[in-house]
Amino acid sequence: MTVVSDRLDVLRAGLSHRSIVQNLRYLAEQYPGQVSFSTSFGLEDQVITHLIFENELPIRVFTLDTGRLFPETYSTWSRTLERYRRPIETFVPDAGQLQAFITQNGPNAFYESVENRKSCCHIRKVEPLNRALQNQSVWITGIRAEQSPNRQHMSNLEWDDAHQLAKFHPLFDWTFEQTRAFIGEHNIPYNSLHDKGFVSIGCAPCTRAIQPGEDFRAGRWWWEDASKKECGLHVRV
Repeated sequence: MTVVSDRLDVLRAGLSHRSIVQNLRYLAEQYPGQVSFSTSFGLEDQVITHLIFENELPIRVFTLDTGRLFPETYSTWSRTLERYRRPIETFVPDAGQLQAFITQNGPNAFYESVENRKSCCHIRKVEPLNRALQNQSVWITGIRAEQSPNRQHMSNLEWDDAHQLAKFHPLFDWTFEQTRAFIGEHNIPYNSLHDKGFVSIGCAPCTRAIQPGEDFRAGRWWWEDASKKECGLHVRV
């Protein structure tokens, strides 16, 4: 663990007192061709995509197409490609695994148990992510601290043991209001569901709008315990 700690300490020193763009450029310079950003086209991800593409940063942008995203999400994806004219690499679920799961459990098995829901998330998101992060050294995400109870104890730079790489959250300390303001100021394409009470947007069957006063993650897997609302992409060991 000492090697990991030393590596993170070096990165923290290089990331301190810099702008977001400077931080992203620094990481790209430290690990050429080994820095990737994962987008799901939410507000935070659109901010980071804008910063990467507008500043022509040598950072790979990719997404996971689960096959059950909202039409509005696909529309945001298309408008993002039209705006920036840069590729967004796409990873989809393994067809064999998905076919076997649906054959055995049905198309909506995730409503029936937490185990089924996690299995669905693993097939549609976790396994494709594992492929996407192969041979990478830094994973950039749109995580913000206020998004869920699980995330408030994280930091903007940490070690992802599952993928054996550093994980950087450039908007970690941003508020929801700050994020929306940046989107508006720079006229960045965004998911229209955000105007209808949707804050955290995932697969269509597993996402709903939230009510005033509800937690940010209340709209995700709303039938489950609020303290366990993660799909497996960002769970800490």
